[in-house]
Amino acid sequence: MMLDVTAPAFALSPLDHENTPIFKEQYRIKIWNQAGGTVEVSADGGKSYVQLGKVVYPTIKTNPEGYAASRWVGDGRIAATAVNAIHIKTALGAATGSGVIFSLLPREFLKTQSRYRSYLSSDSSLYTDIPAGESIFGGEYSPFVGNRVMLSRPGYAIVPLPVGYVPQLNDKLYIMVERAADQPKEIIFENKFGGKVTVNYFAGGEKVIGEVLRPVIGVGRFDGTKYASVGRLRANHPGVIDVCTSRLGKIGGFQIVPSLHGQTMKSVRELTQWLVVGPAEVGGASLEGTAPLFKYFLRPVYGENDLLADDWENKLLGRFLVEVKLKGKDNWQPMPAEEFDDYDLTGDVPAWANTALSNVTAIRILFPIKD
Repeated sequence: MMLDVTAPAFALSPLDHENTPIFKEQYRIKIWNQAGGTVEVSADGGKSYVQLGKVVYPTIKTNPEGYAASRWVGDGRIAATAVNAIHIKTALGAATGSGVIFSLLPREFLKTQSRYRSYLSSDSSLYTDIPAGESIFGGEYSPFVGNRVMLSRPGYAIVPLPVGYVPQLNDKLYIMVERAADQPKEIIFENKFGGKVTVNYFAGGEKVIGEVLRPVIGVGRFDGTKYASVGRLRANHPGVIDVCTSRLGKIGGFQIVPSLHGQTMKSVRELTQWLVVGPAEVGGASLEGTAPLFKYFLRPVYGENDLLADDWENKLLGRFLVEVKLKGKDNWQPMPAEEFDDYDLTGDVPAWANTALSNVTAIRILFPIKD
């Protein structure tokens, strides 16, 4: 167990408990940066490893102009966890103020992604043969935003990833997947202007952690949602929670973003597919890169074959799930399926999509019941 020393200075607030947690190691992921190198996982502190896949193409580059929200996570940390990518921050870019990052990608990205509408830097990415939505990419071995990344080279012990690190061939990278010991039961968003953002804990206790500055009304064409399913988390990074409303293989979803980050994006300011959140206190610091929404607590864990597994019950109880309340209803219900047909994937977003969630009065993220 350890305390994270990169917690922001403004963590001494109503969110202090979430931003300075006691951690418990769940497992560690080892990636060998060479063609044919193994991707492995250890659940016993590194005493033994099980192979999950292989590296197809290694990388020896970083991108000095990473996506904007990567600035709000510490160096040598997981900057994004998703069903279709893992991003690692190595430094803060001097020119742009964004993070310097490199990425781990699933096998689907070995093909050209000419129409992909999210962050992608092909020459600073390590490509694996692991499918999107499985294993480390949205499966049971997904990391959390803010997890530490370690490095080992021939003849050297495992050390924290150096600031400004650039991958070299034969490097072994270790993602230390640590989870906060005190886990919430759920996070609830009142989907209205001025609505409360509330966290409830398994151990008891309720706390308002934020305010809804603008509710979500529509659904958008977020490409990575094709690798998740209805009511599942697609991605989490210091500036987004991406929720899927489409079936596996289809596209549709919405995003929850913090106010400062949202102000920088024209689409968030003008369109309906984003739920914008701010601090619970008047004059409080914005929520970028803070737990429990944008660091440490959320990860995209979903397996399409969970029901076919021998331990299907444990698998289902170990997944995140998003539910909603609808106008005139008091009970929680599954996320409604809202997705785009193939002919709606280009051109203007169809009119129905801009109001597809207009009857949603509340949204909750249910946390896993079992580790």
